[in-house]
Amino acid sequence: MSNWSKPLRVHLSVVIVGLLICISTPLMWMAYEQGRATALAAGETQMRQLGLRVVENYQNVFGDGYSAAATASVLPQMLTPPSRDFDAKRDYLLKVLQSADYIDGIYAGYPDGSFIQAVNVAANLAWREVLSAPEETAFAIRVIDKSPAEQSARWHFLGANGVQIEQRNDPGDPYDPRTRSWYQTARDTRQQVSVGPYVTATTKSLSLTLAVPMTRDHETVAGVDVLLQTISRLLNKEAISENARGYVFDGRGRLIVHSDAAVMARILQTLSRGDSGDASVPDDADPAIVPIRALLSAHKGTGGGIVPFNVNGISYVAQISPVEFSGLLKGNAVVIAAPLADLVGPTDRLLFKNLMIAAAFVAVGIAAAIVMARLISKSLFALADEARSIGDLKFEGRRLPHSWIAEINILARTLEAARNTIATFSLYVPRELVRRIVTSGQAAIGLAGRQEITVLFTDIQDFTTISEQHSPEEVVELLSTYFELLNETVEQHDGTIVQYLGDSIFGMWNAPTRDEHHVAKACRCALAMKQAIDGMNSANRQAGRPQLVTRFGLHTGQAVVGSVGAKARRQYTAMGDTVNVGSRLEGMNKEFGTSVLASGAVRAAVSELFEFRALGTARAKGRMEELLVYELVGSSRMPSSPC
Repeated sequence: MSNWSKPLRVHLSVVIVGLLICISTPLMWMAYEQGRATALAAGETQMRQLGLRVVENYQNVFGDGYSAAATASVLPQMLTPPSRDFDAKRDYLLKVLQSADYIDGIYAGYPDGSFIQAVNVAANLAWREVLSAPEETAFAIRVIDKSPAEQSARWHFLGANGVQIEQRNDPGDPYDPRTRSWYQTARDTRQQVSVGPYVTATTKSLSLTLAVPMTRDHETVAGVDVLLQTISRLLNKEAISENARGYVFDGRGRLIVHSDAAVMARILQTLSRGDSGDASVPDDADPAIVPIRALLSAHKGTGGGIVPFNVNGISYVAQISPVEFSGLLKGNAVVIAAPLADLVGPTDRLLFKNLMIAAAFVAVGIAAAIVMARLISKSLFALADEARSIGDLKFEGRRLPHSWIAEINILARTLEAARNTIATFSLYVPRELVRRIVTSGQAAIGLAGRQEITVLFTDIQDFTTISEQHSPEEVVELLSTYFELLNETVEQHDGTIVQYLGDSIFGMWNAPTRDEHHVAKACRCALAMKQAIDGMNSANRQAGRPQLVTRFGLHTGQAVVGSVGAKARRQYTAMGDTVNVGSRLEGMNKEFGTSVLASGAVRAAVSELFEFRALGTARAKGRMEELLVYELVGSSRMPSSPC
């Protein structure tokens, strides 16, 4: 057999599984890639829309502040010193704070150092702590009047409805707006400006100021503070995913707002120490800061958009959006960045789930292919097993498998016909002989040759009388049971029944199959036969049937064994003096009143294994030389080697 020869189920399985894999794998891969590309496009669209929304909110926050400052710059009441038109100033400033949640404070500075300021205590609790404001305080108004008519500095604490709760003089150092960069820049440029970010001196909050000079008096400047922590919360609220981050960079590339509160705290600490205004949060606060800053530098002057980048080998996607408006926040940019996996992750998981389902179907298909191949192979193996059973002359009731493959059914019917034929053939020829014929070929059996054998002859006592007293049908039935019992016993002891002679049988060992323990097996078979017949006779007595008392003769020696007869009809048998002596020993049981007689040759061969009783010598009919005759009584011990 070739080394490449494999069972049919293997070949079928390989072919079917290969086809399934070749067809399904490209389809699943194409579906996965197309789905992932669609998910990425959808994610980028979502980021783009989010970026637009964040920029819009960002601009709205500063737009509200700019509108408040611009409106203040044209109000006539704001041109007068702080103590004059106070009610009008207060009402406007409160209205701004009440309508714009993101504005921390709105104020105006005057050329003589006067100053009026309204702050949202409810929105920024740091004011409450710094000012020791009453518990119900929602807003606080600071008035510093340095006009010649009145020199004063005081705080007014108001509730949510604008009603004053308490008024207190400001014992601290007088605040001079003229020393502040927002005032100086707006006054000098005579146009709206944005200043910061910086840490406020009073509340230590991170703020960015929008300042506008008065239309009628450029020496008076209105300003609005917007807390960058507010922008940070806004960015965090708009996060596209758990791992997404929002950033705001100013025109100098400094990170001024981060959506993460911890990073925002570090920005505040950094700017608190940076008097020069050039301080920036350390890059290790967020590993994405450096690559994002590089992206901003590369895309400076462009409209931004969706840009991919990597952070420590992880793919990210960033939406860059410039936020400059009305000449303010020049160079500022909002960046929304998220890991690519966050954008395509849910779709990837869905695609992976679909792939797993598809793979499960493929696996089911593979399993079905293997099962189908095994079913086909199982049928063929069953037929092969049946062929082996026929070769071993085992004809027990076996049902050949029915297959949905016509060729297998044809082969099964053919084997069944062969089994019936050989089974019938084996009824008339010793099975061992048939096995030799099947396995070795008839030519190997056809040659007769001399060899040592052990023969066993049996005969039923007074069988003629039994035949006279019973009908032929009863006799045939009785003999069939009797011969079946003897045949099974002989086969169990590896013997061969060569011939049935009326009510007698002729059994042989060491032919056609060689067996070095042939004498012992023949003796043991004779004892087993006697015991089996005794059991059968006991049953016959109870059933009223005749008892079959059997005599046995055993001899061993040389004989000519093989196939003899005419060309058209041959018989496998043994011939010679050994056969004649065995037959005569069976007949001598009448003279000695025994059941099992054995020759001296048998005793000499197995005297250590069996018990014999010496009966002397006797002359066999037709034979000049006398024989030593022994009765085989029983087994003395188990054999030292297999029998």
